[in-house]
Amino acid sequence: MWKKIIFILLLVFAFSFSHSNVAAAVGRSYVDTTNGYEFSYPNGWVQVKVADGPDVVFHDIIEISENISVVISPVPEGKTLKELGTPTEVGYRLGKKALAPEGSGRKAELVNAEERESNGTTYYLLEYAIALSNNEQRHNLASVAVSRGKLFTLNASIPERRWGRVKGLIEESLKSFSVY
Repeated sequence: MWKKIIFILLLVFAFSFSHSNVAAAVGRSYVDTTNGYEFSYPNGWVQVKVADGPDVVFHDIIEISENISVVISPVPEGKTLKELGTPTEVGYRLGKKALAPEGSGRKAELVNAEERESNGTTYYLLEYAIALSNNEQRHNLASVAVSRGKLFTLNASIPERRWGRVKGLIEESLKSFSVY
């Protein structure tokens, strides 16, 4: 009897240690109290400074092309996210203006667009397939919200070859995005 219990406990511990990144992968939080937003990002990612770009950028320390960023843009006074359009309409405009602007050589296909509510705030979750000019394929996810006259966009960009491996981590980061 004791041997079975010990054996089961050893199996549980072995599994939990070998798969510890599953439980603790999205455990780091970034909080910007000045601009009023927060999100979680994967362990093993670091913040990098960029000039004249997003408010904040994080990337994987090993696969540096995997990144998460937050962009803050003004919106017309008093407009809500729903007044800016449906998830599909906003997703289409974001794809054309930010992810694949004319002349960039990139193509952005909106794959999925949905709406969610959290603590009285509306968020649009957007998913894109991106083709770069060098034929590299990327997967982008974005969470968009409006707060205090600003459009907040959390964007994650991952090489398609790595998407299957990090999909859950990135989706958790997007779901953790909160504006206040």
